[in-house]
Amino acid sequence: MIETTAELAAACKELATSDFITIDTEFLRETTFWPELCLIQMASLTTEVIIDPLAKGIDLAPFFELMANPNVLKVFHAARQDIEIIFHRGGLIPHPIFDTQVAAMVCGFGDSVSYDQLISRTKGVQIDKSSRFTDWSRRPLSEKQLDYALADVTHLRDAYIYLKAELEREGRSSWLSEEMDILESRETYDMHPDDAWQRLKMRLRKPQELATVKYVAAWREREARSRNVPRSRVLKDDAIYEIAQQQPKDTEALSRLRTIPKGWERSAAGTAVLEAVNAALALPKAEMPHVPRHTQAPEGAAAAVELLKVLLKLISEKHGVAPKVIANSEDLDKIAADGEKAEVAALSGWRRELFGAPALQLIKGEIALRFVGKKVDTVSL
Repeated sequence: MIETTAELAAACKELATSDFITIDTEFLRETTFWPELCLIQMASLTTEVIIDPLAKGIDLAPFFELMANPNVLKVFHAARQDIEIIFHRGGLIPHPIFDTQVAAMVCGFGDSVSYDQLISRTKGVQIDKSSRFTDWSRRPLSEKQLDYALADVTHLRDAYIYLKAELEREGRSSWLSEEMDILESRETYDMHPDDAWQRLKMRLRKPQELATVKYVAAWREREARSRNVPRSRVLKDDAIYEIAQQQPKDTEALSRLRTIPKGWERSAAGTAVLEAVNAALALPKAEMPHVPRHTQAPEGAAAAVELLKVLLKLISEKHGVAPKVIANSEDLDKIAADGEKAEVAALSGWRRELFGAPALQLIKGEIALRFVGKKVDTVSL
């Protein structure tokens, strides 16, 4: 296991000569806002390394330089959390990247295929998962833990080679570009505290409620980051919902809320929440956030969406692509309601060619669905 900066620099220099490298990390984040990086694993076709980022005095600069090297493709599985860690620690996003989970969906492995499922289907190897939930921050790590960690990147090499060949054979390599662009976008990992409210899923009816949610969620985000604790340790989502609805303006009103622990209203956090609520309510009417209007779906829209779901499943099975990559439920709702005017990814690029165009034909009554030999198929009208 690499524990010095000199060893790390030598390993990264060797890895930088490869066309691609596979990468995985082990981390903990149960008690922190930012994930605690505990281990880094990398492999090329000729080199395999494990790095101890907790080693005393180690500087990860050579690793971050490798992540920024445009000549080396970085291969991850379910890349988002790994990239989030690299972005937080190194201030950069790896480029270029290849996510085998996304590639597997494009190649027909189903929605959000797990790493062990991918390796089982591409290599016929069953992975020992007994070390998955161990404490990676404890030292020394056992040989079993190290073998498990290294296997995450050595098997990934073969999975990448398999998926790359499948994508090229099917002419689908370009289909990944849109998803990779999202994974390489700084906005994916660098959410501004003022936008933290977007993580919360709720129906709000009044501008004052939305303003309160935005201000309180922004305070919670800053507080959680500064203290490096999970958001729920600062204030639970349910409490934000209740605060938005009741809009307490003083400690007495705050103390009456069911989601607020007894005495919390007199704490510094309680004071800060009240300041956020009052600031939100003091906004001029013109500056109040706009509450999106939820237009009522026309009669029969639910049945129309169900037909689109059948068409989506039919096309995904026929072409061997996971439905989730093509369109989600919200996309189908919008297509059913707005047709060609729907602003969804399913109506552009390869998704339109595969599904969007037939979906619009179905809506216009130009094609229909029918049973043929106990199977569903489309027929032109």
